[in-house]
Amino acid sequence: MDPATKGLNDKLYEKRKAAALDLEKIVRECHAQGDNVRINQIIDQLVDLFATPSQPLHCRNGGLIGLAATAIALGFEISPYMEKFMDPLLRCFTDPEGRIRYFACESLYNIAKVAKGEILVYFNPIFDALSKATDSELSVKNGAELLDRLLKDIVAESAPVHFPQYAETEKVRARNQEKTPGLGVLVPQNEDGMEVYDEYPPHKKAFSLAHFMPLLAERIYVISPFTRSYLVSWIQVLDSVPDLELVTFLPEFLDGLLKYLSDPIEDVRVSTENLLAEFLQEVRDIAIAQKRREDKLRKEKEAAARKEGEPDSNESALLTSERGGAFIRGEDDEDEDMQSEVGDESYDRDTGAWIPGQGVTVNHPAIVEILIRQLVQPHDEIQQSTALRWIAEFMNFVPDVMVPFTPRLIPAILPNLAHHVPAMKSAAIETNASLFSLIQSLPAPSSQLFSGPSSLASGPIGPGSGISASTSNPLRAIPGSPTLGPTRQMSRDLPSSGASISSREDIPAMLDTGPVGNTLKGRMFVNAAASLEVPASVSAATNGVSPTIPGQFDPPGHSRASSPTLGGGPGVATNQPSDPPPASPTPMEDLDPFDYPTTVNALTFQFLSEHEETRVAALKWLLMLHQKAPRKILSMDDGTFPALLKTLSDPSEEVIKHDLQLLAQISSSSEEGYFKAFMNSLLELFSTDRRLLDQRGSLIIRQLCISLNTERIYRSFAEILEKEEDLEFASIMVQKLNIILITSPELVEFRKRLKNLESKDGQALFSILYRSWCHNAVAVLSLCLLAQAYEHASNLLQIFADLEITVQLLVQIDKLVQLIESPVFT
Repeated sequence: MDPATKGLNDKLYEKRKAAALDLEKIVRECHAQGDNVRINQIIDQLVDLFATPSQPLHCRNGGLIGLAATAIALGFEISPYMEKFMDPLLRCFTDPEGRIRYFACESLYNIAKVAKGEILVYFNPIFDALSKATDSELSVKNGAELLDRLLKDIVAESAPVHFPQYAETEKVRARNQEKTPGLGVLVPQNEDGMEVYDEYPPHKKAFSLAHFMPLLAERIYVISPFTRSYLVSWIQVLDSVPDLELVTFLPEFLDGLLKYLSDPIEDVRVSTENLLAEFLQEVRDIAIAQKRREDKLRKEKEAAARKEGEPDSNESALLTSERGGAFIRGEDDEDEDMQSEVGDESYDRDTGAWIPGQGVTVNHPAIVEILIRQLVQPHDEIQQSTALRWIAEFMNFVPDVMVPFTPRLIPAILPNLAHHVPAMKSAAIETNASLFSLIQSLPAPSSQLFSGPSSLASGPIGPGSGISASTSNPLRAIPGSPTLGPTRQMSRDLPSSGASISSREDIPAMLDTGPVGNTLKGRMFVNAAASLEVPASVSAATNGVSPTIPGQFDPPGHSRASSPTLGGGPGVATNQPSDPPPASPTPMEDLDPFDYPTTVNALTFQFLSEHEETRVAALKWLLMLHQKAPRKILSMDDGTFPALLKTLSDPSEEVIKHDLQLLAQISSSSEEGYFKAFMNSLLELFSTDRRLLDQRGSLIIRQLCISLNTERIYRSFAEILEKEEDLEFASIMVQKLNIILITSPELVEFRKRLKNLESKDGQALFSILYRSWCHNAVAVLSLCLLAQAYEHASNLLQIFADLEITVQLLVQIDKLVQLIESPVFT
């Protein structure tokens, strides 16, 4: 053993300390004489002393004290020797003996203090050792905190600018670079986007974020509050160094960092909230700086193109005269344009000052992916509300990034609109409103640019009403949509209690509420008009059609599906619009960043939600999307139409109103075949779900009359019911329509038209209604009274004696008597 290290084995601390001071003098002399061989021997002996577990405790402590003295003696020149002792020294941080751990912290503190930036090539193992140093002994804890504070100062001061000064440390850096071949610092670029390295390439710096990120991404998921606080403090330090641009690597650790918001220790939660707020502000500043730069470049290109494309004054005058009265720009206008351009350029002029975030790339889609995972997976409310606020902020400064994520954001946001936690609910409402406004402001698809607005009586436009305003403020070019696999798969994961909405063949199953069965048909009266004198106007209107009295029940096994429909076949499935299939999409449609079909699929899935707010919001979204692109979504041949019909059975009146508004909007902008199919399907639904007809039938029909043309609705119902084979249902339906016709204030104008039997239009309308109203005796009598065909009504009363008197008939007559006394029949 070298005599210089012999005194370090003494059992007394004072003698070991004196031996360390002597060792420091010897090492200084060796370094001055250039005796590197003896310095290597001394370091090897010191490593053997403290790294061998079999050595006595006082010997190991002496070895650590001697290593610190050697570092102080060599100063910055300790760097070439660090590879000899760094690994053994860091292993002492987890030694079971507390004194060993303390002297290891003290030794490394002295080494880092003299090595300065050269210690950064060992940053990862030192960081790892400190993150595990959750010591209960106060002395060790204080020593670790001092070392941690010193290391943070070195990183803040030297990380962006320090390069390895020795071949040994450069070799360590190169070895680290091979593990993570990437740039750990910002790559500066010139005006043309070419990399600028100046004197040294940045990937040769001693500290590399790219090399550190895998370790941070692994440690970020720890549970210990002490380690979490340690990691948050380091992230804050790294983020405070401008040239490192930690925000570039934010997706690597954001997911784990969000989990700290639910930590049981308040200090961890508060520091995490502050850190996330700083990151959000930084991301916003970067996006604004980049947008400002893009706008500046765009203005310069437009100015250059306008300058090159300006015609001569004679050509300009010739063009304007040929176009006939075109506005001719004067010199004053040109001066104003030049001044405005100069003002804009002065606002964006590069002064050479450093701007936070300038030239930095932030992976916004990766961040949005992490935020969506916070919402679709079970997490604490504080994490989810924070994710919602981040998403809402992203819509403000990077809307082009958020648009392709809409099909995945909708199922993540809408279910939280009725969250039991007020903070979550308010955050979801705010985020939904922001996303709604963003999609509403998109330019209409290329195939919709020349389509006229629908003639629909609607209320206010916007998120509150469910109808969008005209598009404005088109966004700039948007990149392609991210992968939407989970959203497209969503329709296949529906619970067994609900039907799948992924295809048109699956959704009609949602409407099957059971067969009606063999029901009795109401008796009617027959062969009346043949023996009665009918006024000329009524006779012409009815074309000789008289009410009939079927004297038998329906045959067994009869079903409504076999009844004829206006679309040419039974049921909705065979009723196709008469217009040809849509043409293949144009190239502009292929580049549309907004996926309409997938978004509609995600919205339709929300119909199964147990919360009324979610279902209403989904319908408002569909209203807005259909008004924006009526030919791209909600067509007759997709699976959404049956789902909308099924929604009419919803227990919420608000949901039914919005559903009817959407169905009316679709019908008003579609061909006649769609409207007839809708009316036929609605009657099919009423036939199979009598409870819906009794409880919501009046509301549904009245809302449709508000949104659509009343005469068109009643004509369609009458034409279908005239051929209805289920006479009991036809009688009930006619009775319902008749009560609405007489009592509803929305049908005032329609009742006035019925009273005008002198015109051909009035006679045709009365004739259509009369033929189907004959399914119910009291209804056809009230129709004649309403149309003021009193003579024909008097003739009809004579055959009432032939009808079977039932309780139902008496109740209907009683209601009619009460209504006759109302002003409706005057």
